[in-house]
Amino acid sequence: MTLSIRWKVTIGTLLVLACGLLIARTLAVRSLEQQEIAQSGQILEARTSLVAYGLQPFLTPSGTLSPTPQLQTAVRDLGARALARVTIVALDGRVLADSAVSDSNLPAVENHLARPEIQQAVATGRGTDFRTSHTTGERTLYLAIPLLSAGQTSPSAFLRLGLPMTAFDLEVDKLHRNLALAFGIAFLIAVALSVGLAHSITKPLSTIAIAAQQLAKGDHAVHIRTGSRDEVGLLADTLNHMTDQLKTKIDELSEDRGQLLAMLTSMVEGVMVLDSRGRVLQINPALERMFDVTRMDVRGHPCSDVFRYPQLDTLVSRVLTKRMNAEDEILLHPSGRRLHIEASVTANDRENDAFAVLVFHDMTELRRLELIRKDFVANVSHELRTPLTSIKGYIEALLDGAKDDPETSTKFLNIILKQSDRLNLILEDLLQLSRIESGQILFKREPLHIQGAIERTLAMIKPLADKKGHRLVSFVEGDLPAVLGDEDRLIQVLSNLLDNAVKYTAGTGTVTVAAHPVSDDTERPGITTAVEVSVTDTGIGIPEQDRPRIFERFYRVDKARSRELGGTGLGLAIVRHIVEGLGGRVWVEGNTPTGSRFVVRLPAQQIGQPVKQT
Repeated sequence: MTLSIRWKVTIGTLLVLACGLLIARTLAVRSLEQQEIAQSGQILEARTSLVAYGLQPFLTPSGTLSPTPQLQTAVRDLGARALARVTIVALDGRVLADSAVSDSNLPAVENHLARPEIQQAVATGRGTDFRTSHTTGERTLYLAIPLLSAGQTSPSAFLRLGLPMTAFDLEVDKLHRNLALAFGIAFLIAVALSVGLAHSITKPLSTIAIAAQQLAKGDHAVHIRTGSRDEVGLLADTLNHMTDQLKTKIDELSEDRGQLLAMLTSMVEGVMVLDSRGRVLQINPALERMFDVTRMDVRGHPCSDVFRYPQLDTLVSRVLTKRMNAEDEILLHPSGRRLHIEASVTANDRENDAFAVLVFHDMTELRRLELIRKDFVANVSHELRTPLTSIKGYIEALLDGAKDDPETSTKFLNIILKQSDRLNLILEDLLQLSRIESGQILFKREPLHIQGAIERTLAMIKPLADKKGHRLVSFVEGDLPAVLGDEDRLIQVLSNLLDNAVKYTAGTGTVTVAAHPVSDDTERPGITTAVEVSVTDTGIGIPEQDRPRIFERFYRVDKARSRELGGTGLGLAIVRHIVEGLGGRVWVEGNTPTGSRFVVRLPAQQIGQPVKQT
C-alpha cells in the first residue's frame, strides 16, 4: 500500500518523537539510577564499617570466627539496625551468618565464594555488585570487605552488606508511570501538531499534484492557488508561470502543426518523410492516393518494405548513404502513373527525427500532354505537308510541259484545287478550334428544343446517307425539356457526329439518333436535370484503348482510312470544345455488336434559371 506524503510526514514525525521520548526516558532513568547507586554506595560504606565494628567482639585473638547462634543473632540484630542484609562469608565461601536467612536454612545456603563482590574483596580488599539476590529476589546493592581482628593482617572472614533497592524501584516505577503519562500527553499533542503540520505542508502539494494531473490531461487553463509564501508557494508560482509558457508554446506548435498539416493535406504533390534508417515517419493524403496505402499501414515501417519499386529503393538508399539530395522518375504499375521524385536531406542526424523528405510530383498528365503536343506537331506537319507536297508536285509537272496538254493540265489543276480546298479546310478548322479555346467565340445560352435541331441535322445528312445506302433512324422522346444552348453550334456538333457515323459505316448500315431526359441530381431524384443525345452507328467501331484520345486534335484510329474519307482529324476536337462551352459533356462508348455510340449530355433549363451568354 502506497502512503501519501501527509501520512509519511505524520508517521515520520511521530516516530522521531517516540524515539526521542524513549531515549529521554532511558537517559532519565539511567541518570537517576546512577545517582541513587552512588548515594546508596556511600550509605552502604558507612553502614558496613559500623557493622564491622559491631562484629569485633566475635573475632577471636587467633583470627577465627565460628558460626554460633550468638553470631547469627548479632548479625540479624545488626542487619535490622543497619536496614541492610548482613552476611558473613568464610574464607572458603561458606555462609557463616545471614540476617535474611533463618537458622534452620543457613546450612543450605550455597557457597558464596563465586559471588562477584566476594571475588573483588579477595583480590582488592573491597568488592561491590548490583544485582537481584538469589535469596531474597530483590535488587540489591552489595558491598563486601574483609573482617580483620585487632593486630591481624589476614582476614578472618568477609563481611557483606546488601542494601535492598526496593524503595528505589518503587520510585523508578512511579517515575515510569509519570513519564508514561507525560509522554502520552506529549505524544497526543504531537499527533495533533504533526497532523496539522503535515496538512499545512501537503495540502498545497496535493493542489499542485492535481493541477499537474490536469495539465497532463491537456487542461492548459489550470491555475494553482495557494496562500503560502514559503518554498511551496514559490513552487506553485513557478508551475503557474511554466504552465502559461507551456500553453503559449503548445498553442504556437498547434498553430504551426495545423498550418503544416493543412499544407500537406491540400498539396497535390505526395510527401514522404523518412528517418536516418529509412523508416517512414509521415506521408500525406496525396501520396496515399498515389500508392493506394494508408498512413497506419506505412508509419514505422522501412520504405523498401512498403513501396516495392526498385527505382524508389535505389533512390532512397543513395540519399541515406551519401546524405545528398537526389531526384528520379518512376513508373507505377499497373496504374501507369509517372512520378517525378525530389529527395532532400535535412541537417538532423537523430535516430527518430526527420532525415529525408521526398516530394512526389505526378507527371502523368504532363507527360500525356507532351505526347499529345508531339503528336499534334507531327500530325499537323503531316496534314499540311501532304496537300502542299501534292500541290507542289503537280505544279512542277505542269511547268515541265504538262501545261501544253489541255486535258492533262485540266486534270492536274482540278487535283491542285482539291488539295487547296483540303488545306483550306484544315486551316479553317484549326482557326475555329483556336478561337473556341481562346474564348473569342461566344456561345448563345438560349432555350431551344433539341428535336428541331436533330431534324434539321438529319435533313442535311440524309443525302450522304442515301448515297452510301445507310438508314437514318431517330428516337426522340416527347415532351423533352428545353436546353440552354446555341442552335447553330449544336447543329454543328450533331452534323460532325452524324457525318463521321455515315463515313465510318461500311456497306449498308444504320445510324441512330436518340434523345431522352436524364436525372443526375442525387438530392432530387426524378427531377430532369439534363437531356442526353446519342448518335449510334453499326460501323467499324473504335478500339477501347483509343477511346480516351479520340477527341484529341488530329488523332486518328486508322490514319490511312481517315485521309481516304477526307477527314481533317479536328472534327471531334471541335465537338468536345463546343459541348463543354455549352456546359455539357461528350464521350464515346462501344456499340454491341459493332460500331460506336457517341453521347452528348446538355443541361436542361430549370424553372426560373437565368439565361446567360458565354
